[in-house]
Amino acid sequence: MNTMQAVWISTFGGPEGLEIRIVGKPTINDDQVLVRVRASSLNRADLLQRQGKYPPPPGFPVEIPGMEFAGEVAAAGSSVRQWKPGQRVFGLIGGGAHAEYVVTYEHLLAEIPANLDWTEAAAVPEVFITAHDALWTQANLRPGETVLIPAVGSGVGLAAVQLARAMQAVPYGTSRTADKIERAKPLGLEDGLVVRENAVRDNFEELQAEAEKWTAGKGINVLLDLVGGPYVKAAQKLMAHKGRMILVGTVAGGSYELEARYVMSKRLNIRGTVLRSRSLNEKTAATRLFAAEVVPLLAHGVLRPNVDSVFPMAEISQAHQRLESNETFGKVVVVME
Repeated sequence: MNTMQAVWISTFGGPEGLEIRIVGKPTINDDQVLVRVRASSLNRADLLQRQGKYPPPPGFPVEIPGMEFAGEVAAAGSSVRQWKPGQRVFGLIGGGAHAEYVVTYEHLLAEIPANLDWTEAAAVPEVFITAHDALWTQANLRPGETVLIPAVGSGVGLAAVQLARAMQAVPYGTSRTADKIERAKPLGLEDGLVVRENAVRDNFEELQAEAEKWTAGKGINVLLDLVGGPYVKAAQKLMAHKGRMILVGTVAGGSYELEARYVMSKRLNIRGTVLRSRSLNEKTAATRLFAAEVVPLLAHGVLRPNVDSVFPMAEISQAHQRLESNETFGKVVVVME
């Protein structure tokens, strides 16, 4: 068959603008791989794309969202050497993953460990590649260091907690609810603080006091900021000498206010990062490191996916509503039936 089912953004706006359509199945070139998608996960970028605020990179469909997938190789181009039909693979893509088939390149795929089912595997790529690239590669996290993770109950936050522990570092976090902090502790969270919604600035004196206590006055070595806005301004005060601030999210605002007295005196390293718009070579490098360093830890149960909820593709609107509720703990997974 030359057609497939896909999630389609019929009109920009709310979840009601999503529908399931029959569209043409993509075809591959000699250096590409066709993957039969079994499950995918939702990301904030999918919500923004649905709203018309975050178009995908060139070459990917504006109407079909989806940045990560788990499935099996359906076909491989003549120059592909690493993959054969039937192998279970997962990975990241610029868009179009909320469909029955996607086309990608062989070096952007990793093999799914045998101990993960489709739903679990779909909850892995975006959060673990993002957290691994940010903490292990860019921040060069070392054993014994401290990590602060705002929005620790998010998918990336929970992956970051586990990766920090795997590096023998000590993770701390914030959340809007005490429940998420307590649920993150079995995954390795050392301690956390509830930061009340719409009262962020009022909470930071308490956060500064907690950080002083957590680090015995030495400050936080690495910040993995998944929130943005006032969190970035406040975090400067919490950082250790030569601390590294890795800025990933903007849900609390895309404007950062930096203060020279902290940035300069502490000699802070402040770096922004994004995966979706990177070059193919950069994405290949991140995927190779993920396959070499993270996948074996998943296979041995050192790391594990965190699934909040599972929806069939026909209920994609409900899946979007679930992610928008901000009540999730882990990933919202969509099964491509």
